[in-house]
Amino acid sequence: MIIDFHAHIYPEKIADKASKTIGDFYDTTMCYNGVPERLLASGRKIGVEKYIVHSTATVAHQVEAINNYIINEITLHKEFVGFGTVHPGYENFEAELKRIKGLGLKGIKLHPDFQKFQVDTPEMDPIYDVIASLNMPVLVHAGDCRYDFSGPQRILHVLEKHPNLIVIAAHFGGYTEWDKSCEYLVGKKVWFDTSSTLWKLPINKANEMIKAHGVENFLFGSDYPMWDHEDELKRFNQLSLTAQEREDILYNNAVRLLKEIE
Repeated sequence: MIIDFHAHIYPEKIADKASKTIGDFYDTTMCYNGVPERLLASGRKIGVEKYIVHSTATVAHQVEAINNYIINEITLHKEFVGFGTVHPGYENFEAELKRIKGLGLKGIKLHPDFQKFQVDTPEMDPIYDVIASLNMPVLVHAGDCRYDFSGPQRILHVLEKHPNLIVIAAHFGGYTEWDKSCEYLVGKKVWFDTSSTLWKLPINKANEMIKAHGVENFLFGSDYPMWDHEDELKRFNQLSLTAQEREDILYNNAVRLLKEIE
């Protein structure tokens, strides 16, 4: 059994455009277009049982519409666990966060590089405080050597300021900034996911990071529609893990985290 802790979905009418925009941002061609049914078809090939699904508000006025879309999709698909979005420019964040939790969303996804804010900006502090008080985790895009919005050191600042906040730092804690992830985040109280990493991070380095940070702190993620599930699982299976460690990252750790936030 597998839980995919990092999957993006988009309404069909904008799925092609949204996926192309992301592909252009990363100078790559997306495997899919983000339509929920195609996510289910891709994940079914490797036995995915649950998907943590989300999208991101690049501007403040998108927050409620995106959250409503995710709420609707989790009612339509029993396989989906929804994470909402928020933006530092969105004024009614406390009411919105309480609303979406009441309607079944379990956490928040942030992509500071798309949203154009530094993840440790003081503007986000009251938002993080409310998220922590609601026991909702934050899945945050981490790192990118091209930008200075979500680097590992900035995520460390968030951890230090908000010790009760549950943070999942995507991409082994820092997309293309894995040395900085090792310097600032490995060994800290933070989850990592495996998404959009194993195609580029050398396997020996990935093995070292997992050993240093602890298997119990890793979650499997596909970053759909960026990647195909079969390809991501093949990369994951190249890691030097025991059968129990594989099961923990692919499934057990996610079950434990989801139980913690019920």
